[in-house]
Amino acid sequence: MMLGLIATMILLLTACSNGEQTSSTDDKTIKIVATYSIIADMVKNITGDKAEVYSLVPIGTDPHMYDPLPDDTKKVSNADLVFYNGFNLETGKGWFQDLLEVTDKSAVAFPVTEEVTPIYLSEKGKESQEDPHAWLDIQNAIKYVDVITKQVIQADPDNEEYYLQNKTEYVAELKEIDQYARTQIAKIPEDKRILVTSEGAFKYFAKAYGFESAFIWEINTDSQGTPEQMNRIVDIINTNKVPALFVETSVNPKTMETVSKETNVPIHSKIFTDSLAKQGEPGDTYISMIKWNIDKVIEGLTP
Repeated sequence: MMLGLIATMILLLTACSNGEQTSSTDDKTIKIVATYSIIADMVKNITGDKAEVYSLVPIGTDPHMYDPLPDDTKKVSNADLVFYNGFNLETGKGWFQDLLEVTDKSAVAFPVTEEVTPIYLSEKGKESQEDPHAWLDIQNAIKYVDVITKQVIQADPDNEEYYLQNKTEYVAELKEIDQYARTQIAKIPEDKRILVTSEGAFKYFAKAYGFESAFIWEINTDSQGTPEQMNRIVDIINTNKVPALFVETSVNPKTMETVSKETNVPIHSKIFTDSLAKQGEPGDTYISMIKWNIDKVIEGLTP
């Protein structure tokens, strides 16, 4: 970790000595960095063509355990705003805090979860840690958008009216998909609303839409798919006669494939948690990923 920090600092010093700008104050387009693709998409919906938006964690990559690249350091160094999730998401290796310290950008870095009431982990010894996946409840996503809009306006007050109009239109779309979720999920009998995934990322979703969240491990770490975890989820599936399993796009599917073989219950579909899909594919925006998840869960769990 220390060698990585030193290398990053050398890179920054070299960039400065070559005359690279470390500020965008002379550029009318504000520069914004988001830690991962879901936040970046929300920012783009608010800023439109008034900002240059960069996502640190690539599509399909787990933001819990990311290793920043040299270009990430340069992007953060030049940023007017940095948005991150917080709630125990970007802390797996301390990568994000290290990045803020090296670039000296803590003063313009804002957690989009600041208005969200957290759900805490249930694993023994981790009860004080927040579950980070608040965006899977659309009402929380609206709170993310509130924070993003407020900070963008503070950074670029000349375009306040533009940002507020974009927010109004985007929130209307979010409320529409939230209502769609509630209407469609009502088709699933309550005793069948058990959502089995690899990571326990769907607690906020489950609380919002009337599911029980079941999972192999609670949060992505280096300890996943232990014998104890496997035995527990197999028992839940067999006891409740769960008809379908789901695997996240940003985790290795092998563990869930093993569970499927053990229980003879099929993996119905991949669903999205920590990342959007690649551009041009279903799920490449926050709204389309949520709709995909809703539709696939309904397909898998409806008798």
